Amino acid sequence: MNAQQIETAILAAHGGRFDGHPPVKAGPFHDDDPVYRGAKAACAALGFIEVDAECLGRAWQAMTRRLGRFDASAWPGTPADFGLRDFPPQARADAFAPCPVALGLYAVLPDAEWVGRAARAGIPTVQLRFKSDDESAIAREIDAAIAAVAGTGALLFINDHWRQAIAAGAYGVHLGQEDLDALTAQEVQELRASGLRLGVSTHGYAEMVRADAVSPSYLALGAVFPTTLKKMATAPQGLARLNDYARLMRGYPLVAIGGIDADRLPQALASGVGSIAVVRAFVGAEDPEAAARALMAHMQAAPEA
Repeated sequence: MNAQQIETAILAAHGGRFDGHPPVKAGPFHDDDPVYRGAKAACAALGFIEVDAECLGRAWQAMTRRLGRFDASAWPGTPADFGLRDFPPQARADAFAPCPVALGLYAVLPDAEWVGRAARAGIPTVQLRFKSDDESAIAREIDAAIAAVAGTGALLFINDHWRQAIAAGAYGVHLGQEDLDALTAQEVQELRASGLRLGVSTHGYAEMVRADAVSPSYLALGAVFPTTLKKMATAPQGLARLNDYARLMRGYPLVAIGGIDADRLPQALASGVGSIAVVRAFVGAEDPEAAARALMAHMQAAPEA
């Protein structure tokens, strides 16, 4: 089969799964292999951004070589086809400290007061996303958040401020892709050696591969649905992509995030992730404690993936 035939076959097999993602113009091709070229073009037509289409084109090429044949009905989902290292990643020598596979309901919160409120409501995992350029204010808020979860059993992650989190003795930190890219190899090792757990945000295949390179404690996958809370560089991923991401990265604790409310929670959880992150579904609720109880009940009632 030539590249055009391969592209056509992939689109015929998978086009219906990714409705709602407008096509993207395929970027430069770096190989004459027809499977790579056809698969990359097909994935761009399915709406995957350039770096993800490139990643998928290479994965499809590797899958075809591994299987000894091209199969349009298959979708790359084997870690080795993406160049990922041995799974489970927790067994690697450079792995960050482990966290529970199922982090449960995960509330992302603006300040220590909200952290304490969520922890007292029984939410098992909380994140302090405190935005400030004042180092003293950041340190005070982190200390207050740690004090707020004391005795509740809630696991506290600190967004971005990893040095302050180390100094305060937090449970873990959460970094976005830009924050991760900004770290030197020495700083990554410093963070790993501290014993803190590391969560990393991802928004597609290329970012998952990038995050896997440092063997974090968990991966956040999103944004699954539209969200107005922050400007996203990529369009909402949707449930079909979430299912594929969760299948590929199943060796990690996984957190689905982005526009998830009580109605959407069962669908997101059915992908196989062990945690659902919420922001407005808790903070924006008329009765946050009642919302927390309802969301956790939804999680307990959802069938296992």
